[in-house]
Amino acid sequence: MHKKDTLTKNYSEQEELIKAIHNNNELLLKKLYQDNYYKTEKYILQNSGTLAEAKDIYQEAFIAVWENVQDNKFSPKNSTALNGYIYTIAKNKWLDQLKSTYFKKTHKLDKYDHKLKSEPDTEFEENELEQDSKINKVVVQFKAIGKECQQLLTVFYYDNKPLKEIAAKLKLTEASTRNKKYRCLEKLRALVLKSN
Repeated sequence: MHKKDTLTKNYSEQEELIKAIHNNNELLLKKLYQDNYYKTEKYILQNSGTLAEAKDIYQEAFIAVWENVQDNKFSPKNSTALNGYIYTIAKNKWLDQLKSTYFKKTHKLDKYDHKLKSEPDTEFEENELEQDSKINKVVVQFKAIGKECQQLLTVFYYDNKPLKEIAAKLKLTEASTRNKKYRCLEKLRALVLKSN
């Protein structure tokens, strides 16, 4: 079992911790990430999640906390405020995902079995058209996110280059590159939602 809250030994006051995050102290960020991950993982695994989902949700939550600290949207109230903040954001993100359509109940196939035998599947064709429409919106908005974001997302998702390699090419740390990729994705997502 991983030791809890070992950060308080090195950073006894939350203000020092916040200052270190503002300065992008890589050692601290890595330690903060590791010290708080296991609690989130345990929660997600106990609530219908997988290990991969726990890692994704935690990464999103950690980046959100980092951004909020950078934007001065978080001020600690006690000696474990930051740890609690990370966990709360991760928990809320997981609850949102559980409520999303991805996790809504699926129907048994035999319920629709009569349709498969007797009727042409216009529902499938409509879903396919809807999917094509969504893809077109993403393609259109992708052109609007700027060259830097386009290149980063293309190299990561299309060329399947590892973050470490991308970071070296951009002359950034891996953490900064991950944050940049996340911000580009959020920018694209916001533009797509706005175009609906």
